[in-house]
Formats: sequence, C-alpha cells, structure tokens
Amino acid sequence: MKVGSNVLTTDKGKLDITRMSALVDQIAWLRWHNYEVILVSSGAVACGRKELQVDHMLDSVEQRQLFSAMGQVKLINLYYDLFREYNIHIGQVLTTKENFQSERQYQNQRACMQVMLENGVLPIVNENDTVSIEELMFTDNDELSGLIAQMMNAQTLVLLSNVDGIYNGDPANPGSEVIRAIKPGEDLSCYIQSEKSSAGRGGMASKYKTASSVAQAGIKVIIANGNRENILRDLAERPRETIHTEFSEK
Repeated sequence: MKVGSNVLTTDKGKLDITRMSALVDQIAWLRWHNYEVILVSSGAVACGRKELQVDHMLDSVEQRQLFSAMGQVKLINLYYDLFREYNIHIGQVLTTKENFQSERQYQNQRACMQVMLENGVLPIVNENDTVSIEELMFTDNDELSGLIAQMMNAQTLVLLSNVDGIYNGDPANPGSEVIRAIKPGEDLSCYIQSEKSSAGRGGMASKYKTASSVAQAGIKVIIANGNRENILRDLAERPRETIHTEFSEK
C-alpha cells in the first residue's frame, strides 16, 4: 500500500495527524483480519520543511537532503506512536533505485522485508532521499511501491491519492465519472492529466504508469481516495460499492 503526500498533509503543507491516525486505524484492522501489509509512505520532505526555517538559499538537492533527513525522523516516530497503540511493531526501510539494480542488494532487501513480515513487523518504506543521486531517483513513491509489490509478490497494490481514481474527463467537471475497471492492455492515457501533485513528486500520470506495469506483472492494482473515511476497510469488505479504479491483473 502506498500513501501519498497529498493524503498525509494539509492544504498548508503540514502533516495531517488526524488523517495519519485514521489510516493507522484501518491498517490495524487489516492486520486483525489476516492481511499482510507493507506501507510505502511519503511525507518526509513535507514533514521536514515545516520543522526548520532556513535563512539562506538552498538548491533542490540540498533542500531534499536536509528536509528529508529531519522529516523522516518525525514521520517514523509518529508512525511508531500510532501503531504502538495497537501493539503493532514497525520497521523502517529506506531504499534507493540502485538497490533494485544490483541482484545482491535486491535479494538482501527482499530478505529483510520478508523476515520482518514473518515476525509480525510492519515495514514502512520510503526513498532514502538523503543519499539518492538525483538522476537515479525513483520518479516518485508510486514507482517505488510498484517495485516493492513485484519484489514481494504482493496480491494487491493500493495507491491512495486525494482523488477517487481515474476519471473519464476533468475531475472538476460534474459530468466526469470514475472509471471503475481497467482491463489488461486497455489504454486510458487520453484521460490522464500530466500535472504533478502539489505536495509530492507524483501525479495521476505516474499512478497510471505504475498501475499498468504492475498489473501486467499479475498484481491487482487499486487507485482510491485516501481522504475518504474507512477507505481501506471499505475496499476489503464491500469493494463493489466503494468508488475506486481497479486494474485487473494479467
């Protein structure tokens, strides 16, 4: 499961503790019902940006390194406190694109997450922005979540955004509707807007690209609105009645 910065932050760019707590409640419910969960979480840079007022200019790399280093500490500690209320142990996994290109690093990373799951520890994954080389960075956490889903042979990848799914028109147009099911090989690029999200690096184009690729690998992909109350529980209990876009596996 991947949750984006636009779900975890408010309109002012601050971390939305209430929304974060609600998502933790739902993940705990999934665990009680025997779902294994890996959480790919954005929000570190947004977290760190609100922690420190810098009185001099920083370039884009310096900003990412500084704010992610500070923000990741705050983010993971918040998750720790929230999951501790349910006696759920968490483990932090920071990774880079290079870790998916080296067979040895790939297998080590997979083994680490596997042993966490086998011992009831919830992996919380994010890109290691403090050391990632800009030209080798993930496009965003959508891409990262897709690679994790394939690496761990997941049954389903859930991408939580701040919209209900992929629309057959402009989402702001009252006449537009969410496309509920996408078949393998179906091309919907004409419906995808290229704008990136306001708080993160991704957008619907990124989600569509990731979802199409992961579905081709045989994994069901769901794009849904992380701001809807009980969205994860509703997807599990009554998926037909719950608005979302689903990419059928190959």
